[in-house]
Amino acid sequence: MTPSSTELLSPADFRDLFPALDRWAWFDTPGSPPAAAPVAMALRGALADWERGDFAWRDWDAAVDAARDAFARFAGVGSERVAVLGSVAEGMSTIARALPPGSVVVGDCEYRSMLYPLLALDQRRNPVIRVPSVDGAVTEDGLLSALRDDTVLVAVSDTLTSTGRRVDLQRLRTVTAERGVRVAADLTQSLGVLAHDLSSLGLDYVLVHGYKWLLCPRGAAWLIVPEDRPADLAPLLPSWKSTDPPYGYFGGDLELPPTASRLDTSPAWFSWIGAVAALGLRERLDPQDVERHCVGLASRFASEVADIGIASVVAASDSHIAVVELGDSAGRVGRGLEAAGVKATLLGSRLRIGVHYFNNHDDIDRLVAAVRDATTRRRSR
Repeated sequence: MTPSSTELLSPADFRDLFPALDRWAWFDTPGSPPAAAPVAMALRGALADWERGDFAWRDWDAAVDAARDAFARFAGVGSERVAVLGSVAEGMSTIARALPPGSVVVGDCEYRSMLYPLLALDQRRNPVIRVPSVDGAVTEDGLLSALRDDTVLVAVSDTLTSTGRRVDLQRLRTVTAERGVRVAADLTQSLGVLAHDLSSLGLDYVLVHGYKWLLCPRGAAWLIVPEDRPADLAPLLPSWKSTDPPYGYFGGDLELPPTASRLDTSPAWFSWIGAVAALGLRERLDPQDVERHCVGLASRFASEVADIGIASVVAASDSHIAVVELGDSAGRVGRGLEAAGVKATLLGSRLRIGVHYFNNHDDIDRLVAAVRDATTRRRSR
């Protein structure tokens, strides 16, 4: 969804909604972003109401469907295709349990919430083909080369934070569709910053946890299922949320609705109260502007550190995540970043940064200066 121009937030307006940015240049959104003020306010309000007893639990519960509808609008799909879950692992386990016999293709470096539900399958019925990675990245070519005549699913994260490389989902989907192979894609590390057109991609399953780029509290996740096949899937954890009407508690039979809500898991209410506020904020950003801004800043960082001899692990000029190799300077860089008020993640000898719409050129200046200072001091010894 693209809001009207009168509703749009500029990068500066968006940045003003994050109090933590008064102190930090925040590049650790691949781990977790700081709280946006409207999201924190919604949670504080719910906590205050809870403490005073001025709440109705059904109002809290209504936030779940409100978040489902807001996410569906943002993703450009119908609400009937969206299940609300607590994690990506729940969604991937739901998909895995419903697979017909046949092999499954996945990268050997895939995120564990995607990988482990597949490894838990009966390997005689659904053998897992693990595609070797190069420098922590798997390519669409690697995944496609591993397809067999019996392959029933390819599972992949569109962006892995170990390298920042993006998989070409359109090419992957075109080839797999020709061969009748389903695709499950985890967009947790990109939806909210990269402008996906899910309707044109035609992915079978899309999984997203909202606590990163969508700015939600942890515990708000979604699974998008095929429009014509929600009944192919059964709930992983059948509960009071699995049936219609939603407020039946005792006795009865398990009668699943025909929509993706049949897969809903019992919600942690505060996660969804925060998710409603976060998605309302996200609807005030233009997806194309966000992608251009974030990819541009990440590319600038990679280019400037390359000028001082620090190479990117993977050349990923189209990504909002950059990972560079620091070698034996990693410890000094880590200390320098902390002293400079920069939040980023060290992965062994590598530095990972992720750029959101709230980051700006001053943040990049601060980051590059800290890296340059730490590495230059080493060389001058």
